[in-house]
Parts: sequence; structure tokens; C-alpha cells
Amino acid sequence: MDKSPTTPQPQNITNELAKERNRAAAERTVLAWIRTCLSMIGFGVGIDRIVNAIYTAVGGRLDPTGLSKLIGLAFVGLGTFAMVAAAVGHYRELRHLESKVYSYAPRASLGFAVAVSLSMIGVTAFCGILALAWLGK
Repeated sequence: MDKSPTTPQPQNITNELAKERNRAAAERTVLAWIRTCLSMIGFGVGIDRIVNAIYTAVGGRLDPTGLSKLIGLAFVGLGTFAMVAAAVGHYRELRHLESKVYSYAPRASLGFAVAVSLSMIGVTAFCGILALAWLGK
């Protein structure tokens, strides 16, 4: 009698490979979000530091309007929020892929939320810079 250990075969290899492709796609997506969020955070820190360095180099006090600090903090905050949202979304997607019954469920787009937030930061920066130019500062 042969008692060699056998590995259980998946019920349907096509379905198992499709699940593996979906998991790999979810990993690529979260890695892309991490890169995007780190760029936003770095950009926010850079805006604040560069503007303050310029003001210091020309003998002025640190950013008299505070606009660069506000914009920098907005980028850092948005990058941090998007990072947390991407991590939570990735965790939920993995749990959804592991469920026995997989069905499509529409959900809110993190990309759209970040695009709207970046647009609001851009409009705020534009209006602030325009107001400073108009007031002659």
C-alpha cells in the first residue's frame, strides 16, 4: 500500500490562477499608492523648506505670509490620509479576494478623492499667490 503524501489539487486551476492575478494586481496598486503618497509628502516638506531657505537667504524673515507652510502641510496631510486609505482599501480587497463568494462590489474611488483634494490645494495656492501679488507683497 502506497502512503505517499499527496497535495490536494485545487478545484479549478483557472479560478485559482485568476485569484492569484487579482492578488498581484492589488499588490501593484497599493505599491503605486505608496509611491504617490510618499511623493506628495516629500513635495509638501520640500515646498516649506525651499521657500523658507529662499526667504532666509535674502535676509528676510521666514515666509511672512505662511502660505508655503499651509500648502506644505496640506500636501503632507493629503499624502498621509491617502496612505492610510490605500492601506485600509488594500486590506479589505485582500479579505474580499479570500472570501468564498467573490462578487463585484462598487466602491468609492480613492484616486478621485485625491484628485479633488489636490485640485482644492492648487486653487488655494493659486488664490493665495494671486492675492499676494495683487497686494504687492
